[in-house]
Amino acid sequence: MALTRSRAAARRRRWTAVLGATALAVAGGALAAPAGATTTSQPVEFQTRCVPPPIAGIPPITGTTTAEITVDKSSPKVGETVTVTYTVTKPAASNPVDLALPADIMTPSGKVVLGGAQSGAVTVNGPKKNPPVPGKGSFPAFSMTGTFTVTQAGSITLSPGDYNIHTSYLMELDTPCTVLNPPAPVSETVVAGPVTNPNTRALSLDTASGDPGVRVTVNGSRFTPLTEVTVVGRAGAAETADRMTVTTDSEGAFAARLKVNDVATTGIVAYEGAAWDPDKGAGPAAYKVVVPAPPNSQTITAAVTAGELSMTQEGDAVELASVDFGQGGAATGDLRTVTVKDFRGGPAGWSLTGKVTDFTGTGGSLGAGNLSWTPACTAKAGSPSACAAGSPGPVGSGGATLASTPNGALTGGEFTIDAGLSLDVPAFTAPGSYAGVLTLTLS
Repeated sequence: MALTRSRAAARRRRWTAVLGATALAVAGGALAAPAGATTTSQPVEFQTRCVPPPIAGIPPITGTTTAEITVDKSSPKVGETVTVTYTVTKPAASNPVDLALPADIMTPSGKVVLGGAQSGAVTVNGPKKNPPVPGKGSFPAFSMTGTFTVTQAGSITLSPGDYNIHTSYLMELDTPCTVLNPPAPVSETVVAGPVTNPNTRALSLDTASGDPGVRVTVNGSRFTPLTEVTVVGRAGAAETADRMTVTTDSEGAFAARLKVNDVATTGIVAYEGAAWDPDKGAGPAAYKVVVPAPPNSQTITAAVTAGELSMTQEGDAVELASVDFGQGGAATGDLRTVTVKDFRGGPAGWSLTGKVTDFTGTGGSLGAGNLSWTPACTAKAGSPSACAAGSPGPVGSGGATLASTPNGALTGGEFTIDAGLSLDVPAFTAPGSYAGVLTLTLS
């Protein structure tokens, strides 16, 4: 009988340990809105029913959850993608046992409910990250993110929906939490605008060059009918004194004879309104003022030949730091430095993206989403373009941006790209070596 009682007590201790990891109504993570998120949202409260796994042996937990929805665009256009962050700021329950829970064992996921002009649900996911939770202590806040594409113009409401906590402590278990009286109150509203009509205005010249004072015929089409249009020379991005106005015909076309005197002129534009507006203008159409050489002179010319967009990397293997079985954590390391050379000399920028496979080994596999990076990018002195590092976060099989440069009047340069790498390894991952392949694409 004493042996039976001892076994029963051991079983209770074992299930108490499992209980600490499975009876989670909510879990921890970084409480942060995405960069550029709007501040029009408001926290809301709603009743939640969280059901621990049956193995935990405790009843459902009913309580009040406080949450907030934020977005990165408050006024998107139809067809644009909106990033949504669902943050639980005050959980509905606390750790029900005396057992303290370790850090980084909880992975949240959930739904954000759309209403108004567009219906449906947005799937959101959070990182596997939480601070330690003391016995009987309150659960920390956590955030989940996802995206949706705007399909309808008008006011779109966003409300917190059901969420689930997956735990990786002793066992892989889930704790689903549902909204008792759906939908929960509206926390955020975005006002979606219709797709704007693309600018189809066009401009052409009867000649691409001429002596100072020569008139060039400028032909415009698809402008607003019977509207005054300014036709003006450009010296780079600045306007010159060579200008005139013309009125379009009933079909939105015109033909203007512009006299070009300024030797700095590199192009000609035309636009509706008092000042240049890319949505109501066309051009620049390239034009060169040819300055006649003085008597007894020689014209010397030199050409700058455009090169290519290329990429090199310092090696093709990265060894991450090891982690201990039973402890888990982040296996960290550094990406082999990548050098991008943009010697094209045109207006186009570039983007360097990466995607990774699952990490496989003799003991199983780790998902591609377990690898995160923190990118960094430096432009060599004198480079026309500025380099923007990608956002820190998971790489995944779908890919993420490592670095990029924007389009511009003149782009190019030499750039050094690095990234800190971190592979999230669960505590009781089978010992062994795990390898995945990171593929970088420059476009």
